[in-house]
Amino acid sequence: MSLALATLLYEWRRYMAAVMALALSGLLVMAMTGLFIGIGRGFTAQIDRAGADVMVLAPGAKALGNGPSGVPRRFIPLVYRHPEVVQVRALSGWGGQFQSIKEYDPTESAAQRAKRGAPRQEQVQISVVDTAPGAVTIPTDYSDELVNALRQPYTVAIDETALRRLGVKLGDKALLNGNTVTVVGVTRGYPNMMVATVVMSRDTLRMIGGPNDSSLRVGPLMVKVRDPARAEIVAAQLNEMGAGQYRAWTRSELAQANEASMFEEGILVVIIGGCVVLGTIIGVAITWQTLRGAIMANIKEFASLRALGVGMGSLRRIIMELSFWVGIVGVIAAAGLTWLVSLLAMAGAVIISITPAMLIVVGGGLIFIAMMSGFLSLGVLKNSQPADLLR
Repeated sequence: MSLALATLLYEWRRYMAAVMALALSGLLVMAMTGLFIGIGRGFTAQIDRAGADVMVLAPGAKALGNGPSGVPRRFIPLVYRHPEVVQVRALSGWGGQFQSIKEYDPTESAAQRAKRGAPRQEQVQISVVDTAPGAVTIPTDYSDELVNALRQPYTVAIDETALRRLGVKLGDKALLNGNTVTVVGVTRGYPNMMVATVVMSRDTLRMIGGPNDSSLRVGPLMVKVRDPARAEIVAAQLNEMGAGQYRAWTRSELAQANEASMFEEGILVVIIGGCVVLGTIIGVAITWQTLRGAIMANIKEFASLRALGVGMGSLRRIIMELSFWVGIVGVIAAAGLTWLVSLLAMAGAVIISITPAMLIVVGGGLIFIAMMSGFLSLGVLKNSQPADLLR
């Protein structure tokens, strides 16, 4: 065992402040970045978890919600021309006004209802699924019971994060665009951070006055292929067949584009950049002062090593190695704390998404901060004079 690692193991209390500073810096950056990624994945969860292997968007779309994504309905038979395509469905959605009917009196005016604190109307996003067995628009984590319930007319499902906002619970009735609907399902893992989402069948959408199947333009096309392992090949062939009229994406490719498009928003870059700068300043300041104090506390030991003939270069390498191990422990602590925070967030139906790339980037940054702090502390070794041992 090296002297640096032995020092860290046997005198870990002196270095705990540096480790915790690095861990909290990493937690700040990973939690904030993971939260924004989780919010983005919450918006596209129904698509990411659907049974589609390929999605067809307009050629100018860079991601879902970034550019035109709808396509003409006549593209559906064009996609079916590929021999490996077995199912094509259009992703449909709509908007509406949702109103809990608890204590609702239709004879009251809006001013009267507001005066007595009656539930107000909420703007919602309507998401449509096809309830036929094996439909490509059904998310893979929807239970058979939920799909069967949505087959009934005027039934909807709502994510647990939107129940309190909409003032309903499982089994309640509500008004949606003036039509009475029943909440027959509560989903989990589809957080609604902005506009609440209501899921219903295509038949229910038609019954409440939504767009019918005769519209000339539809949403993105969700495509199921015979062999999912060949999705990338099929997507490339569909693009060739379309001759630039549309663009076919694999599900993983579109998910990466959706994630990348979030960081094109200026406000997100500013917030995450501010967290990185703040975490770096905190990490460097505390880690530097902690390492400096720990080295000063062991200055007689370093003086003894110099008296035994150990050169300053070797002592500097010991300090830098010690800083490296402090950084490694800080990375492990940051990952553990972030994992605990993500579990607490999940209990509240909030998704904090941590990717391997994020762990690598943040971990490398924490090790760099620790090494930089160690470099700034090297000047303390000038005080390790062997003559001081005679005092």
